[in-house]
Formats: sequence, C-alpha cells, structure tokens
Amino acid sequence: MRLPAQRGELLARREDGAELHHLLWRLGPGWRVCSSAVLGGGIGPREWILNAQVPGGYPRMDPDRHLAEIAAAAHLTGHGAGLLTAADVTAYTTADDGDVHATATCGLGVRGWAAAPAEGTGGPPRPGTVNIVVTFPVPLTDAALVNAVATATEAKVQALLDAGLDCSGTPTDAVCLAAPEPGPETGAAEPFAGPRSRWGARLARAVHAAVLEGALRQP
Repeated sequence: MRLPAQRGELLARREDGAELHHLLWRLGPGWRVCSSAVLGGGIGPREWILNAQVPGGYPRMDPDRHLAEIAAAAHLTGHGAGLLTAADVTAYTTADDGDVHATATCGLGVRGWAAAPAEGTGGPPRPGTVNIVVTFPVPLTDAALVNAVATATEAKVQALLDAGLDCSGTPTDAVCLAAPEPGPETGAAEPFAGPRSRWGARLARAVHAAVLEGALRQP
C-alpha cells in the first residue's frame, strides 16, 4: 500500500528581531530518512524534517544546536533531521511524480562546479543553499536510499544546466529523503532507486521539476 504524499508546512518564527521561515514535515513514527542534514543526518528512523532559513552571513558555529533549538520551539519531539539555508524559504518549489513529492529551496548566489581546484576549508559547513527534501510513498532499502541520493543529485544538476546555469550546484547543498518503514501496511522495501528504476525515475522527474522552477526564478 502506498502512503499519501507528505508535504512540508511553511511556518514563521522570530530570531534576533528578524522574521524568518522554515518548512516542517511532521512525519510521525514509522519513517526512515537518509540525508546529509547537519542535524540527524545519515540513515535511520526520523519523525520530522526541518528546513530552516537563517540570515545571510550566518555567524553561528553550532548549526546542529541551533536546529535543535528551532525544533524545541516548534514543540517537536523524537528524532528528526534538520537543514539550514540562507535562501528565501517562502520561495520554495514543489513537484510530484507518481506520489513521489519533492520540495526545493534554491539560492544560487554562490555556485560553481563540484570538482574545483580550491581546497576545502575543513570548517563547519555554511547553510545549504539548494536544499532538496523528498518523500516516497513506499519503503526503500538502505542501498536504494543511498542510490536515491545520487539520483536526486543528478536530477538537480540536470535542472541547473537546463536553467542555463554554468554550475553543478553550490558548495553547501543538502538532500533529505524520507520513506516509510517496511511492514504489513507498506509492503517490502524497494531495492532500487536509480534513474531508470520505477521509483528512481519518479524521484528524478520530481526533483528536476522542483529545482528547475526554483533555478529559473533566480535573478
């Protein structure tokens, strides 16, 4: 059985006198998430996903703690995944394909190619500027979740090129994928999520459409 699409809820908050926004997915129990999130990253059970906007020139060196504070203020409990972005979260874009739902927040002011000559800094990452959150209606194995990260990234790059941008993304992009746990109601976990598999193809089209719309809005 497929679960209904999980969609993010746009919320507002005030920090240091500024009004900021965040997207919140209230997954509840029975979900597994694979992500590069600074809070709750990796693969495992997660009950919520948070994509929080922060001001440009983000000064904090403890983004995981900051996200935990935002989650606590939103009365979120249990384990979750949290991402940060300096992009305008209210300009988020979404796309659906076969019950796969993709949401993107795009800020492309600092962009380039992944294989660049400059060395990495080794310091804490800055807030991600192209954040992608995807929810699936069916379970995925660990291997399929990892494969889905690659598929989503490939679709993102394709969208950026289709938008006429000479880049593969920004240095701090992040991705977060959520799928229900396997069980009597959801069925066995799907083993594949490459771009030519059933669910990987839907993932790729949804991510491509969401990122392309967001990229085309860039000045």
